Amino acid sequence: MYFPVSGVEVNPIVPVITAFVISFFTSMGGVSGAFLLLPFQVSVLGFNTPSVSATNQLYNIVSIPGGIYRYIKEGRMVWPLAGVIVLGTLPGVFIGAFLRIQYLPDPRNFKFFAGLVLLYIGLKLLRELTKRNFEETKKKSAEQQFRSLVKNFNAKQEVNKQIPRVKIKSISISKIVYEFYGQDFDIKIAGITGISFIVGIVGGVYGIGGGAIIAPLLVTLFGLPVYTIAGAALMGTFVTSIAGVLFYQFISSYYSGMVISPDWMLGFLFGIGGFAGMYLGARMQKYFPAKVIKWILAICIWFIAVNYIISFFR
Repeated sequence: MYFPVSGVEVNPIVPVITAFVISFFTSMGGVSGAFLLLPFQVSVLGFNTPSVSATNQLYNIVSIPGGIYRYIKEGRMVWPLAGVIVLGTLPGVFIGAFLRIQYLPDPRNFKFFAGLVLLYIGLKLLRELTKRNFEETKKKSAEQQFRSLVKNFNAKQEVNKQIPRVKIKSISISKIVYEFYGQDFDIKIAGITGISFIVGIVGGVYGIGGGAIIAPLLVTLFGLPVYTIAGAALMGTFVTSIAGVLFYQFISSYYSGMVISPDWMLGFLFGIGGFAGMYLGARMQKYFPAKVIKWILAICIWFIAVNYIISFFR
């Protein structure tokens, strides 16, 4: 099948299956998988124009609702956190989209930028995974307790025992406090907003909405458990991706010599696979150790990042 906007010719089943596999694993870490889907479009399909960033965000719009639904249903959506992420990333996304069109239309330069973004994400994950005390604390972390409860729940078949839900304890101008598994977690609003703005710019350029960057930062810098930030990160990505696609579509009329607007059909096919993958990934997240999820993400990120950066200097 030929997609005239992107110039890609591929069996329509390929985008669906690819997006399903990627999003199944990445959604467990609170990201849509767009950060890995973009390299697939660029390197495998040969889709190199600025339109690929818009198409990637279109994938987010179609695919993310499945994962969001699961996190809301299971009581693991931290709504105040999602709101802060959206407010921070939204203006950054518009700036990032403009920078992508104006200064990074060349595929070679864009791949180098993408490699640097992925390298940063990979470094953050690797730093956390190699900490000696990651799983050696005397007191079980919220993630470990969550895993323990699920294990006991399945073993004893205690049908009346509830899987834990996030409880918002207080909200103020400066911070948000929520409880998960008997532990309180403080969210500094100013810090999250500032980081979200920068992430929004990077995400707008890359075409990921920022979720792939903000999720690891919430875990590593703010010490929040991945099981509780995944839904908020996806929600933030969903809203900012809508804004990004609309902006790319609007501004395309001012750049007649450049393909900027999203490839709607290709993005929709990616989205179908992503929707199913994210729904199942969010549902199965509680059965996968957090460390395994992060290692899967880290390996994929590092492989692509190193390849892109090295190819820039060849």
